[in-house]
Amino acid sequence: MKQPKLSFWQMWNVSFGFLGVQFGFALQNANVSRILSDLGADLHSLSLFWLAAPIMGLIVQPIVGGMSDFTWTKLGRRGPFILAGSFFAALGMLLMPNAPLFVKIISPIVFGGMMLALMDASFNVSFQPFRALVADMLPEEQRNTGYSIQSFLINVGAVIGSALPFILTNLVGLDNISSEGNVAPSVMWAFYIGATVLMMSVIWTVFRTKEYAPEEYYEMKGIDAEKTIAAQEIESKKPFSEKLSTFFGLLRNMPTTMKQLAIVQFFSWFALYIMWVYTTPAIGQHVWDIAPEYYNMDPKLVPLEISIKMGQAGDWVGIVFAAYSLFAAIYSAFMSGIANKIGRKLTYSVSLILGGIGFVSFLVFQNPEIIHVDLLITEVDIPIGALNLIYPMVGIGIAWAAILAMPYAMLSNALPADKMGVYMGIFNFTIAGPQIVSGLLGGWIVSSLFDGNAINMIVLAGISMVIGGFSVYFVKEN
Repeated sequence: MKQPKLSFWQMWNVSFGFLGVQFGFALQNANVSRILSDLGADLHSLSLFWLAAPIMGLIVQPIVGGMSDFTWTKLGRRGPFILAGSFFAALGMLLMPNAPLFVKIISPIVFGGMMLALMDASFNVSFQPFRALVADMLPEEQRNTGYSIQSFLINVGAVIGSALPFILTNLVGLDNISSEGNVAPSVMWAFYIGATVLMMSVIWTVFRTKEYAPEEYYEMKGIDAEKTIAAQEIESKKPFSEKLSTFFGLLRNMPTTMKQLAIVQFFSWFALYIMWVYTTPAIGQHVWDIAPEYYNMDPKLVPLEISIKMGQAGDWVGIVFAAYSLFAAIYSAFMSGIANKIGRKLTYSVSLILGGIGFVSFLVFQNPEIIHVDLLITEVDIPIGALNLIYPMVGIGIAWAAILAMPYAMLSNALPADKMGVYMGIFNFTIAGPQIVSGLLGGWIVSSLFDGNAINMIVLAGISMVIGGFSVYFVKEN
C-alpha cells in the first residue's frame, strides 16, 4: 500500500499548530533575557539561566520521542503530546511575567528561572512530535515541501511573536519600561496574548489532522504491523533499566547521517544560543551606547534615563528578531525548490554561511544618530545603527529557515519508520548539547575575554555559524 499524498491544505493543517508554538517560543527568545534582567539577573549569569532550555530538551525530547512512537490514541499518535506540551507552555507564559507577585514565597528571579524551565520543557514536549508528525503523514516525495511549509508557519509565528511587545508599546500605548524590578506591561501582555494564540493553533492541528491507525501506518511504511505491534507490547512491559539499555543501544547505533549532522548542529546551535542570550545587551551597548556595567547592576538602582534606553533597545530586539523570522518565512517559500534543484547539502551549507556573515556584520552598524522611521504600523525615532541592523537579519533569517528544515529533511530518509520519534528525540541531543556548552562558557567568555562587551559574543556566533556551513560538506545523505 503506497502512502497517499496530502493536499496543500492538509499539509498546512499538519503544521499549523507550530505557528502558535513558535509564537510563544519567539516571545521567550526575544524577551527572557530582558525579563530576567528586570528581575535582577546580571550579564554574567544570563547564559546560566538560559541553560534551562537545552537541559530540558536533552531530558524531555528523547523520552517524548520514544513514547510517541508507541502511543496510539483517539487523538492520534503525536497529538496528545503536542496538546499537553502546549498547555503547560501556555501556563508558564502566563505565570513568568508575574514573578514579583510570588515574592513572599520565593525570590522573583528564582521563580522566573523556574517558569523558564517549565516553558522550555513544555515547548520541547511539543517540538519533537511536530517534527515526527510531518514524517508520519507525508510520503518521502512531499517531505521537502512539508518541512518547508512547517518552516514558513514557524517563522510567521515568530515574526508576530517577536514584534508583539514593540507593537503593544508603539501602537497600543502600553509602557515598555520596567520599574522597581517589575516586568514592563508591554512584555507582560505580549505573553498573555502569546499563550492564547499558542493553545488555539495547536487545538486546530490536533483536531484537523487525522493520524493513521497503527496497522494502516505500518503497511504504508512497509513494516510488518503484527510483528511490530507485538514487539511494542513486549517493550512496554520491560523494566525501566532494560528500556534505558535499549535507548543507549539506539544511541550507539544511530545512523551515520545523524552523526555527521551532529557536527553541523553543534556549530549552528552554539551560535543561535549566543544570539538569544546576548542580542539584547549587545544592541543596547553597541547602538544605544549603554555602558556594560548597567547590565550588571541591580535594576532598582539603574537611572531612569538608562532604563528608558534599555526599554527602547529591548523593543528593537523584538523587531530585529521579527525581521530575521520574516526573511526566514520568505526564504522557506523558495527553499524546497532550491533544494530540489541544487541539492539539500549545498542549500544548507550556503544558508549557514550567509547567517554567519550576518552575525559578524553587526560590528558595522553602530551609528548613534537619531532618525525618524515610518514602520507602517507606527512611527519611531531610533538610532540609524539600529535601523541598519535589519540588513544582517537577511542572512540570519536564511540560516534559521535552513536550520529548521534541511537537517530534518536529510535525516528523515535515514531513519527507520518505526523508530522515527525516538531518533528525532535523540537528534535533539545535537541541539541541546551545543547550547549547554555555550551556556556554561558564555558567561566566562563575555566577562573574562570580552570585558562585558556583548557585541563580541555576536561576532563569535558568526564565526561558529560559518564553520557549521563548511561542515555540511562532510555529511553523506542516505
